[in-house]
Amino acid sequence: MDENIGENYSNPRTCFFHVIFKAAALAFYVLSALFVSSFVIIFVITVLLAALDFWVVKNVSGRILVGLRWWNEINEQGESIWKYECLDQESLARMNKKDSWLFWWTLYLSAVAWVFLGIFSLIRFQADYLLVVGVCLTLSIANIIGFTKCRKDAKKQIQAFATQNIASRVTSTIQSAFSVV
Repeated sequence: MDENIGENYSNPRTCFFHVIFKAAALAFYVLSALFVSSFVIIFVITVLLAALDFWVVKNVSGRILVGLRWWNEINEQGESIWKYECLDQESLARMNKKDSWLFWWTLYLSAVAWVFLGIFSLIRFQADYLLVVGVCLTLSIANIIGFTKCRKDAKKQIQAFATQNIASRVTSTIQSAFSVV
């Protein structure tokens, strides 16, 4: 049997780090009650792991795994401006589908996990733990919003490129047809 059925991950290290900080933050939060009695330690370590995840996703794995990047700038008037960047169309077409699948699914599933943990904290009336979940969920949602808007912007660019390319080819075909006559 062929073990290389389908496509492999083209960036296994990036995929690993994309997943590990999410898993570490969630695992530490869930398992910390068994080993740690201090809420402050639980809060600091969980939020630190979630912040590392946010940084890795925003600055490393987003660019490498899906070819997208987003950031926020403040202009001279003090207004917040969101910037979105994607690779060119040819590079986006060459992106590894497995890498992309892993990126998007873990991005959304980690946020869903934080929502469930938040509901669990609400049910148990643990407002302090709800604060931890709120910070981690906010970081996850910030990446989801940033990359989703970035992906929509990339799709618009692809559509504009395709439209322009088709229009130029049609024009070229019509011109060559008339030049023959």
